[in-house]
Amino acid sequence: MKTVAFIGLGNMGGPMAANLVKANYNVKGFDLSDDAKAHARENGVEIIETVEEAVGVADAVITMLPAGKHLLSVYEVTLKAAKAGTLFIDCSTVDVDSSRTAHTAADEAGMLSLDAPVSGGVGGATAGTLTFMAGGSKEAFDKAHELLDVMGGKIVHCGGNGNGQAAKICNNMILGISMIASSEAFNLADKLGLDKQALFDVASTSSGQCWSINTYCPVPGPVPTSPANNDYEPGFAAALMLKDLKLSQDAAKSSGVSTPLGSHAEELYQSFNDAGGSGTDFSGIIKFLKGEK
Repeated sequence: MKTVAFIGLGNMGGPMAANLVKANYNVKGFDLSDDAKAHARENGVEIIETVEEAVGVADAVITMLPAGKHLLSVYEVTLKAAKAGTLFIDCSTVDVDSSRTAHTAADEAGMLSLDAPVSGGVGGATAGTLTFMAGGSKEAFDKAHELLDVMGGKIVHCGGNGNGQAAKICNNMILGISMIASSEAFNLADKLGLDKQALFDVASTSSGQCWSINTYCPVPGPVPTSPANNDYEPGFAAALMLKDLKLSQDAAKSSGVSTPLGSHAEELYQSFNDAGGSGTDFSGIIKFLKGEK
């Protein structure tokens, strides 16, 4: 595969496309944003003015879009414009039902398809160290591997159609819950007169350890690279965490699974977003829980 159509050149898609260019792929990009197109062009992406034109000559089509409705709308156009047998890789984070609907449409059009949402944020997209959670056939996964290798550091085949999305929303439900728990613990420690470094030294090496403490600690100091040391600049914005928690709860309801902590985490992040925190890193919820703005 040498020609890739990349649809969605925003904060995540732009750096991912740029890494494919660096690996000598011919990347034809499309986005509705002039700023996104200009930045991608600076990084060697050939900007195409219509989706059909971008897809028509591509060996693979990669999408990075906001929601399931956008994915299905784009697939309605691109599946008609693509060559038979083109590989479709969706790296968006969308609901499982939309993902599986997109897979069915691709299969009916004679295309290979993979849902491959990512973890790692803008930093991982830029560095090419993203984790890909892939759902789809082994044939599609094997064919996509060379492209995912360029953009990521870890690639996991999670099973059949939509299972990449399932893994992503389950993982991020854990993340949202654990960040709230970590934030509550540090707030409690502060009121009890326990130094934040002391709590970190204990929790990061004992039964309380988790990514939200060890790597992304919500208080300044213990982990110098965490957003807490940069006034909670994202990172991973609270609005995106809320989106993923909503997806997890939609999936829980449709499948009849009880997720009371996931549900409460969604409520808390909704309140944090409503209070003006949507553009803040999701770890900034520690200040909201403390009653600070």
